[in-house]
Amino acid sequence: MAKYFGNIGFAKTVETSPGVQEETIFVKKYYGDLVRNVRKLQTVDKINDDVTVANQISIISDPFVSHNFHTIRYAEFMGVKWKVTSVEVQYPRLILTLGGVYNE
Repeated sequence: MAKYFGNIGFAKTVETSPGVQEETIFVKKYYGDLVRNVRKLQTVDKINDDVTVANQISIISDPFVSHNFHTIRYAEFMGVKWKVTSVEVQYPRLILTLGGVYNE
């Protein structure tokens, strides 16, 4: 099993002006393991197919991520920010399933 160390992006809703709220992303670094490493091509009505991954990363949980796992937006893997499509809680770890490329 390969080791993982990288950035995990969390969304936080911030009031930018009275009555207007926006999501801002902040980043924390986490250690873990690469559980599954899979590449998929999605054929759509475009010129180029979309590259997605179905990787699973198991990160070591801390109190912050245990209480805020629902706000995880992306995980950085191999220099690319990938959308986190699901989070499975298996205390003391979280299993993150990655999907397509995250667009900020």
